[in-house]
Amino acid sequence: MSAPSTVADHVLARLAEWGVHRYYGYPGDGIGGIFASLRTLVSDGADTEFIQVRHEETAAFAACADVKYGGSEIGCCAVTSGPGAIHALNGLYDAKLDNQPVVALLGHTAQTAQGGGYYQEIDLLNLFKDVAGAYCEQLTVPSQVRHLVDRACRTALSQRTVTALVLPSDVLDMAAVPEPPQEHGYYRTSSVPSSPSTAPDAASLQRAAEVLNAGEKVAILAGAGALGASDALTAVADRLGAGVAKALLGKTVLDDALPWVTGPIGLLGSTASWHLMRECDTLLIVGSTMPYTEFYPEPGEARAVQIDVDGTRCGIRYDTEINLVGDAGATLEALLPLLRERADNGWREHVETWTRRWNSYSEARATADTSGLNPEFVVRELSARLPGDVMVSADCGTATSWYARTLEMRPGMLGSLSGTLLSMGGGLPYAIAAKFAHPERPVVALVGDGAMQMNGVNELITVAKYWREWADPRFAVLVLSNDDLSYVTWETRAMLGDKPFADAQHLPEVPYAKWAELLDLGGIRVDAADQAGAAWDAALSADRPTVIDAQVDPAVPMIPPHVTISQAVNTARSQLAGDPDALRIIADGIRETVGAKARSVLNTSFL
Repeated sequence: MSAPSTVADHVLARLAEWGVHRYYGYPGDGIGGIFASLRTLVSDGADTEFIQVRHEETAAFAACADVKYGGSEIGCCAVTSGPGAIHALNGLYDAKLDNQPVVALLGHTAQTAQGGGYYQEIDLLNLFKDVAGAYCEQLTVPSQVRHLVDRACRTALSQRTVTALVLPSDVLDMAAVPEPPQEHGYYRTSSVPSSPSTAPDAASLQRAAEVLNAGEKVAILAGAGALGASDALTAVADRLGAGVAKALLGKTVLDDALPWVTGPIGLLGSTASWHLMRECDTLLIVGSTMPYTEFYPEPGEARAVQIDVDGTRCGIRYDTEINLVGDAGATLEALLPLLRERADNGWREHVETWTRRWNSYSEARATADTSGLNPEFVVRELSARLPGDVMVSADCGTATSWYARTLEMRPGMLGSLSGTLLSMGGGLPYAIAAKFAHPERPVVALVGDGAMQMNGVNELITVAKYWREWADPRFAVLVLSNDDLSYVTWETRAMLGDKPFADAQHLPEVPYAKWAELLDLGGIRVDAADQAGAAWDAALSADRPTVIDAQVDPAVPMIPPHVTISQAVNTARSQLAGDPDALRIIADGIRETVGAKARSVLNTSFL
């Protein structure tokens, strides 16, 4: 890379030293200098890539997902001033809440016009002081570039968070000052990342081992912080004879087929995970702050140890005795030699029994005859067909439930979603970022029709723009189309005991498969169970991205692993209140819950 001539050149050159080579964004005059420099870099064949998405929110979502899928150490989005920066906020909050390092480049009004009520002039430092509270600064003179970029990247990496640089348009065009003078009032900073976190001290490890060794019924809750530590986590679980439940963002940390892995936890969890937490006497939390405290052990019923790279996240969900601050893999490896082997494996046998019963129940529920096409069945048909190197994204809504409960992920696969913000509209941006992170791997996106109408149909244009550049063109999008905001509809029934407000919940019918075909993509409409398998076979062997428009039943109930009395009463009240889908809900509910549960018990009666 040649010496930077402008401030914009210098910003990009310094970001490259930190490993930033892929930018997601949308242009505008407020950040025109950055795009002029990007054009030069791309034209000169530099290791730089710009992805033009349809909306700045997508740019921020994709920057976050690029890190989650292992494409970049630091995600980066570049957006213009005023409305462009405002649009990016949602995706940046997704990164902040899921602890992903992202640097946002925000165009801004020229300094000469600031404070004068100029077009698109927004107080960006105040607007971003929450989402980028760890580091948010405005560039005012060329000599600041080096230390602002260095600190933004170092903070994003070390704190696993969002940082932002506000870049006035006139400053970007100024002459670069790559080497600040060694004088009073100037900084000379380093672009070398800080060393990673390692294991805690020996004394803390010994105290944690004593708690874990004293337990006879050990449960492990693994989250996103355990990703990359699968081998060490497996070894510790085997040594302790433990069962393992997985938080939503930790779904791919262990093989879903392992008999002692109870699967998801929480409202979208399994009954096996519910029993694991309710009956354990010791809990090891690894890289998770799953917020539903009602799904942890009863207070005082279990001793607990937590491992997290961030000490501020320890002890905030359960009353832990020992908090180990360090990298999950290194900490588990250091802990392993201190743990005693369990001679009696009765506890794990219980765990495996719960898991078998849950799996049998899941199969019976997915294959239950429902009034319309069962969405769980469509996703279950995908499980056995998943390519070994697939990358999966899921949007917020009922798609999240089927991703968490029904889709079986194996080692080598990647999967993610907006896990803490739980924002609709993340499914397609995540899938796009996954594909740019690894263009040689296939992608599957699970999206509800609400999210698809929110931004998915537009981001299919982005897919159409770029797919011919990908080494592997397979990019399958499942749209769970039921013309209803189903998840919110079920929340209305179960939490409020009221019938849904049709004007708010019902969605217009959209021919998603035909829309894909208009974009020269593949499109398949599915409205019967016997079509689902063939549709997946076609989409996963297609020579271009393909949309499966599945016309699924909106009345298939969303049943939590432990139905409370209030949830049951409220749902019944909603039916008495005149819910138009009452008869279908009652019929499908009996088949999906009572009938499926009975079949699972009969099928596992030998247990």
